[in-house]
Amino acid sequence: MELSVLKQLESLTTIEKQQKNRQIFSDDIPPTAIDLQESKEFNVPVLNDYFFRNHAIYVSKHNRFAPYPMHTHQFFEMNYMLQGNANETVNGDRVHLSQGDLLLLDIGSEHSIDALGENDILINVLFRDRNISLDFLNQIQSQQSVLYDFMINHLRKEKTEKRYMVFRSGMHDIRTSLERIIEEYFRPRPFSDTIIQAELTVLIAELIRGNEPTIDDPSPAQKLAVKLLNDIHKHYRDLSLEDLANKYAYNKNYLGNLFSKEVGKTFSEALTQERLINARRLIQNTKKPISEICLEVGISNKSFFYHKYHDLFGNTPKDDRQHTNGYISPSHTNPPLTIL
Repeated sequence: MELSVLKQLESLTTIEKQQKNRQIFSDDIPPTAIDLQESKEFNVPVLNDYFFRNHAIYVSKHNRFAPYPMHTHQFFEMNYMLQGNANETVNGDRVHLSQGDLLLLDIGSEHSIDALGENDILINVLFRDRNISLDFLNQIQSQQSVLYDFMINHLRKEKTEKRYMVFRSGMHDIRTSLERIIEEYFRPRPFSDTIIQAELTVLIAELIRGNEPTIDDPSPAQKLAVKLLNDIHKHYRDLSLEDLANKYAYNKNYLGNLFSKEVGKTFSEALTQERLINARRLIQNTKKPISEICLEVGISNKSFFYHKYHDLFGNTPKDDRQHTNGYISPSHTNPPLTIL
């Protein structure tokens, strides 16, 4: 972090001076920033998109020295602990943030923030685009492999959706992108907007890559299903159910039924999906002929390939090649997942 920007953030704002003297919350939110109808419905203040005003994001320092009351918002929010510590209540849970931690708050999450001290710097990053949400991050991640798809769908079914997520300070790449955004926002220079947009794309990609879903206390059948999905992820080109039955010493029909029950799709469907996911990656990131890509991922029937590709992605291979989206086209495959 640039020293000049850090000094700027450490200096007291007018609101902070008031809160430091009175030790009570001073509301700096104008009435036009509150959605009155939704606030009445949810019985807490609901912040609207007032802050953006022709900007894709809004970045601010959270005012120190007084607790911030419970509220919710119509946009995706990140709370980044640039310095010090903070305690929040998010959807009824207590969340502690240490320096370098990042809290993602989904649209509609309710949270309050305990009073910050002199040395605590909490940065708020708000996103105007309502398509960005935790579901969006999970959706993009699930498109990387059938293994991710299974893990994320399992978490949705088995766990209460907290609608928030915490990344701890070990994620160096996430911190680097965030601090670059903060520097460019608070010390604008030529091309700052362009750099911020570029870093936002990198940040979203890093968040997706850094969110590895796991299953707590998995059953033996779930453990076996994850092993099978890992095999599909690594050997999709020429793998068969018979190969896996021999590898794990199970009857082929029994293994196929177990797979279908745990994963929610047949082995053949999962294998085809994995092949299509990798075909899409090659289509978006290489100039190889599509007919060559079909064979490379293990699909010899071209009509079958085109039909299943459109069913899965909603686009033709040609459309995806022409309109490649940098958000969802990583240039390498994800590593295998493990259960903790």
